[in-house]
Amino acid sequence: MTDLLYHTDSYLKETKAKVVSTDGDGSVVLDKTIFYPGGGGQPVDFGKLLWKGYVARVEKVKKAGEEVLHWLAGPTPSVGQFVKCKIDWDRRYQLMRTHTALHILCGVIWRDFKAQVTGGNMEPGNGRLDFELESMSADFAEKVQHLLNQEVAAARPVRVSNLPRAQAFEIPDLIRTKINLLPAGITEVRTVEIVGLDLQADGGTHVANTSEVGKITVVGHKSKGRINKRIRIAIDI
Repeated sequence: MTDLLYHTDSYLKETKAKVVSTDGDGSVVLDKTIFYPGGGGQPVDFGKLLWKGYVARVEKVKKAGEEVLHWLAGPTPSVGQFVKCKIDWDRRYQLMRTHTALHILCGVIWRDFKAQVTGGNMEPGNGRLDFELESMSADFAEKVQHLLNQEVAAARPVRVSNLPRAQAFEIPDLIRTKINLLPAGITEVRTVEIVGLDLQADGGTHVANTSEVGKITVVGHKSKGRINKRIRIAIDI
């Protein structure tokens, strides 16, 4: 089992870990990791492993059951070797800010328009969400942008919790996506709360306060169907 340090501290830039296993395809499993393996629209982290004068780039990360696989470009450490893990922090922090910005967007649209999310994706500095909305206009997008930046200025704390599944599902509107993507076998649900605005199940990395997101700009909006509208946002990087 890999200890998922990114779940408990999104701000960890480096850590020491032990190699648990290796594979001929260039992947290694560590006893703990700060590398986010992707999911929920958030891309994987990149970075490097260092040990005894060797350096290998981490170019792909994937969660497989209770383990996280790290694919390396370069030498492969041996089983039992202790390595220093360093993530590409600039990229990670941009993704943390972007992910929280999308949660602000989700929270505002749910609070004011009661529209569920039908899809989403992100890259460092920009992202999009699709909502179950019947109509949308340029004036609507301008209004949404104003509301988003009000929430940034409000400097709302962002809190992460892990709750037993039964307790989590007692929270109204915990799942904001049109389809519940949580596997049935999960016994504990990780939640991300923007205090006073938004609370939902989420496994990604976030900043600790909405003020860290910075200015949010609505850079695009269009119809993706009769009741499916897309909003694209960007943050200053």
